[in-house]
This record gives sequence, C-alpha cells and structure tokens, in this order.
Amino acid sequence: MAPNDTELATQTLAEEGSYRFPSFSASDAVTLGLSLRKRFRSTSRHSKGKGMVISIQTIAGHTLFSCTVGDLGHFSGIGDVSLDSWSFLEGMINVVKRTGHSSFYVEKAMSAMGRSAKHLFEGQDMPAKVQGGAFPIWLENAHCCPIAVVACYSGSSQEDHHLVVTSVRDYINKMLRNSAAAPSGASVAPSMPAPSVSHRPESGEWAHETATSEYTSSRRPETPYDRHEDEH
Repeated sequence: MAPNDTELATQTLAEEGSYRFPSFSASDAVTLGLSLRKRFRSTSRHSKGKGMVISIQTIAGHTLFSCTVGDLGHFSGIGDVSLDSWSFLEGMINVVKRTGHSSFYVEKAMSAMGRSAKHLFEGQDMPAKVQGGAFPIWLENAHCCPIAVVACYSGSSQEDHHLVVTSVRDYINKMLRNSAAAPSGASVAPSMPAPSVSHRPESGEWAHETATSEYTSSRRPETPYDRHEDEH
C-alpha cells in the first residue's frame, strides 16, 4: 500500500532533520551538483529523452552551481528543457526560502490539510512552485535557518525529490567518512634544543666577587719602598 500524503510529509520532515552538513562550501556545491547530474544521466528517464535543470544557491540567492541536463532539440523529439523549466525551478527554490522546508514536504503537508499553494503564497510577489525537487541545506550547528538550497526539476515531483535526497544523504556520508579517515592534525612539533644559559651567580656570590674585584683593582702594585718601610 502506497503511503498517503501525511506519511510522506512525516517522512520528508525526518529527512530534513537527519541530513545536515558538517560544513558546506562552494566546492561542495559543485561536487554535489555534478553528482546529481551524473545520477540523472544514468536513469531510464534520461535515456528516454527526459531532461533536467539543476541549481544550488545560497539562501540569499547567490548561485553556487547551475546546469542543464539534456537539450531542447533532443533526437527523440521530446523538448522538455526550456526557459519554463528554469522558471519552475526558481519557484520551487522560493518555496524553500519562504518556509525553510523542502518543496516536497510543503506539497504533501498542504495536500494532507486540504489546502492549496494559494493560501501559502497569497499576497507574495515571489513566484512559487509547490512541487518536489528543492531541498534545504542545513548545517549541524546552525539551527536558525538553512544556508542554501539544492534543487532539480524534470517534471516528476516524487522522483526529483528522491534524487535530491539520496544525493544529499550519500554526499554527507562521504564527508563523514573522509573526516573520520583524515588524521587528527594534532602533530607534535619537533623539539627544539634548549638554549644554553650562562651561570648567573647568586646575589651573595655576586656581591663577594664584586667586592673582591674592586679591592684587588684598587691596590697599587708593591714597590721596593714598601719593603724598606716594613724593615724599619
């Protein structure tokens, strides 16, 4: 029996809470985006002529990765990658920015409550597309808001969501494995030879040496007249 909308929304919410990055950089965005592209190209949907648009951007809108998979003039005659595809993708990203949740969760949660997207984005200037495929990128130690959004659009809500979630999950697991395999980094610095410190006499010793040296230097050399005075 297929899960209902409530169960799908609950499952998606659990995914959002579980799949959080230890860190996320522009290089991570490129690697994750290329992984999405590679995975989609290996699907039967792509072999049948389906295309996809992919975008990863910060929550402020700075693009970190963007690409198209497929061509408008495919030899099969299916031209499903167009400017409308990018417009739909931006609408899905806006859903994540607006709610902080994946577009698939918003779609299923609103459907379970019997509400439409018009209630959520009523009076908003930003275009919205409530369909699965856009997923928030959270950091483990930042719980206030997601820092970025990874999204793909090929026309299938559930399949696009599944592709993004599995790619995010596998990439996080790879980061954790690499982190565990890396050396701790706490290298021991080579020991430096101890500098030679000249002997410093104690205060009493110093005073004795000083007094002796002063007394010795103040005595004039003995002369024959001194011996003559001693005899008398």
